[in-house]
Amino acid sequence: MTAELRVSRSEQSFRGRSLATAKWCAGKGWPVHPLAAGRKTPPGNCEACRAPGHTHEGCPCLRDGRWCHGFRAATLDPGRIERWWGTGAGDGLGVGVACGPPGLVVIDIDAHAQLLPDRARLLLGITIAEGIDLTGLANGFHTLGVLAALRGAKSPAMDTATLRVRTPSGGLHVWYRAHPGHHWQSSTGSSSGRALAWQVDIRAHGGYIVAPGTRTADGTYTPVGAAREPVLLPDWLSAELERTGHLAAARQPSLRHSVPPPPRARQAVAAAGGGRSAASKALDKVLSEVAACAAVPEGAAFSEKLNRAAYTAGGLVAAGHLSRAEAERTLTELAADVRPGQERRCEAIIRSGLSAGERHPLALGGRP
Repeated sequence: MTAELRVSRSEQSFRGRSLATAKWCAGKGWPVHPLAAGRKTPPGNCEACRAPGHTHEGCPCLRDGRWCHGFRAATLDPGRIERWWGTGAGDGLGVGVACGPPGLVVIDIDAHAQLLPDRARLLLGITIAEGIDLTGLANGFHTLGVLAALRGAKSPAMDTATLRVRTPSGGLHVWYRAHPGHHWQSSTGSSSGRALAWQVDIRAHGGYIVAPGTRTADGTYTPVGAAREPVLLPDWLSAELERTGHLAAARQPSLRHSVPPPPRARQAVAAAGGGRSAASKALDKVLSEVAACAAVPEGAAFSEKLNRAAYTAGGLVAAGHLSRAEAERTLTELAADVRPGQERRCEAIIRSGLSAGERHPLALGGRP
C-alpha cells in the first residue's frame, strides 16, 4: 500500500467521523459549523469578509451557505452539512455547535496552570476573607466546587445526569438546556465584568462549543459517563448566572406563557385541517410549536421545530394524507410570520425536512 493511499484513507476516515458528528448534533437540533482542521476555532473568513468594516449582518456568504463568520454560519440543513463535511473541501474540519439558537448553556471548566488572581476575581461578587487558606485551589474545578458548596449544591462537574465532555487539556464541558424564555449570555472566567468563576467560561448566546467526538491536534473531546443529552439548567445555577449578569437585560417571555401566534400562523394551522383527523392533529401539533416561537425572537429552537414540522408534513405527503404543494405553502406562510426576513433560510429548512420526511411515510390510524 502506498503512502498516498494510506493518507487518502485516513482523510476519508476523519471526514466520515466529522460528518457523522455533525449529523448527530444537527439531529438533536444543535446547529453546527466547521472548525479549522486540528483546531478548536472556526476557519478564517474569506477575503471579502476580512475587509475592514465588514460584519456578518447581511453577509452574502451566510446567505449562500459558506462558512464565514464562525458560529453565525451554523446550520441544521442536511445538504449544507454534506457539502461542508462530506466532500474534499471538508478534509480535517472539526465540528462546532452554536449554543444560542437551541438554548444551550455549557459550563466550560478549565484546568490551566495559572497563578491565582486576586481573591475578588475568584468568585464574582463573593468575598473571600484574607484569613481563608487558598492552598490547593488551582483551577476551575476548584472554584466551581467552592461555589456549589456555598450554595449547598453539587458541582456541575459531578452532574452525571447531563452530557459532560472531557477536553484534551483536562477540562470539562457540562452541557445544559436553558428554561424556555431565558436568554443567557456567554462569558469568560477571566473577565473582570460578567463572569461566574475563575477558569469557568459560559457558552451560551453569542458563543459556540466544540462538539463531542471532535478531534484536534491535542486530542479528542470525549463524552464522560452514560448521559448524551443536556438536562435543564439547575435552579441554583440559573440564580448564580442571573446574579453574575448573564441574563440579557430584556428577558424574553416564556414559551409557556407566550402570546398567541399571529393571524396568518393560526390560518396556516387551520388550513392543514386542524382537528378533523389523525393526520390533521399530527400536523397541528408540530405547526403549533413553530407558531409559538413567534413570542421568542431568539433561543426558541425555531429551526429545529420548523425542521420537525417539515419532516412530519413530508411523512404525511408520502402516506397520501397531504399534497406536497399544500404542505410547502402552509409551512412557508407560517415561517414567514414567525421569522420575517428569514425566508431564504426557512425555505431551505422546509425543503430538506420535507424531502427527508417523504422517505418515511407516516402511518396513521385513518386517512383524512
